[in-house]
Amino acid sequence: MDLMEISEKRKMGREETAKLLHRLADSLARHNEVEFTRNGKSFHIHVPNQVTVEVELEVESDESSIEIEISW
Repeated sequence: MDLMEISEKRKMGREETAKLLHRLADSLARHNEVEFTRNGKSFHIHVPNQVTVEVELEVESDESSIEIEISW
């Protein structure tokens, strides 16, 4: 399969961000897949029972970030 990459960066409120993460978590737990819709196209990606999770936290004086990467 050819490489397909979808990348998006946008500003959103904390509560909206939490809803996005909840939808992703619910999709993983209930459907063994994740769904993304971009430009009117839906992508369904199967996720196996075992995955690798990497969590990275960066704290600086003017900016902090949390990165969560799930791979299989």
